[in-house]
Amino acid sequence: MVTTAFSVVMLLVLSSLAGSKVDGVREWGQANALAILGLLLFASRGVLPDLLSIEAANALYLATIGLMYTGFRRYFGKPVPRRRLLAGGAATLLLVGVFHYGWDSLPLRAVAVSSFYACVCLAIAASVPATADRRLRYPFVFTRIAALVLGIIHISRALFYAAESYSPLTFLDPGLYNLVFFAFGTMALPALTLGAVMMANARMISETAYAADHDHLTGAPSRRAFHAFAERAHARAQRHGEGLALLLVDVDHFKRINDAHGHAVGDEVLRELVRQAQEVIRKIDYCARLGGEEFAVLLPETGPATARTVAERLRTALDRSLQRAPSAAPVAYTVSIGVAMLEPGETFDALAARADAALYAAKSAGRNTVRYAPSVTGAAASPEAGTGTAPEAETRRSEVLIDRK
Repeated sequence: MVTTAFSVVMLLVLSSLAGSKVDGVREWGQANALAILGLLLFASRGVLPDLLSIEAANALYLATIGLMYTGFRRYFGKPVPRRRLLAGGAATLLLVGVFHYGWDSLPLRAVAVSSFYACVCLAIAASVPATADRRLRYPFVFTRIAALVLGIIHISRALFYAAESYSPLTFLDPGLYNLVFFAFGTMALPALTLGAVMMANARMISETAYAADHDHLTGAPSRRAFHAFAERAHARAQRHGEGLALLLVDVDHFKRINDAHGHAVGDEVLRELVRQAQEVIRKIDYCARLGGEEFAVLLPETGPATARTVAERLRTALDRSLQRAPSAAPVAYTVSIGVAMLEPGETFDALAARADAALYAAKSAGRNTVRYAPSVTGAAASPEAGTGTAPEAETRRSEVLIDRK
């Protein structure tokens, strides 16, 4: 009855997650609903006919672990071996009937059911993969360990009752070993459901955090995520005296693209821009959508020479025509880029303002070009004034960084 109460609580919790669209929640809820019925039938032993309190109860409880396994497989996007699962459950239920009506032996019924439970629990443990997402790591580890421990316990229970099959045993034998195995057997579903609830909750938190930090159209980091990353990169650059470059990228005449070809084509241009930018920049660099057709690229550990090279390579990569379909006319688009290098003691807002002014200068100069913000300390950062001032070591380093991509 205590386990039934646990299942009721878990069913209510899973019902609250029904609208979450997390795969597996429906199956986990169905498993706990069947478990409630099965446990009540088990508790009615001696009151209701044996067909209900033994065969029907075991059938429901076998279905619960099968549904739990199905839910975990769906959660991880893995195929469900339905035929093997149904065949194993049917064979187990057949053995329960044989060891009830053919040769009445509670220990052998326990061997059959525990063997099936052990196989499914170990299969659940094997289905839980390792993850690098820190939000999912604890629920995954908990579920894997819980399923593994439960599988081992059911194996031990099956072996013990197989050795004791000659001994007479009642359903609630007061022997310590029987009560211990019985308790672990009935707590299997609540333990697995707890892991399932934690996994569903962690998945929702992870998806919500991703949605908040990424642009839904292009998949690029959002303005919010960019500013959080930029503040950390700015603090690190100021602390260690490292170079930090900011590139602001804007699609030229983007409104004309939308007006002439439709917003669907304009959206594809933005997605293509992000894909091309990711091919040009390094893994430590950060490309985000600030809004509309404007993007920002932050280059940590970067000097003026590297920033100039990356900006020109990015402009060249984005000076292209997007082929929508073999029979459709290509959509030409270009970008303008403003570049600013972080100065000693400069705030990130000031750096962004200088990059924005450089972007405006690029647009005023005819677009499809790169303009560089002048240094606030007096040394020009433009290509004409700044190319020859970069130290030879910086030039060599820029070549290494670009080739590393």
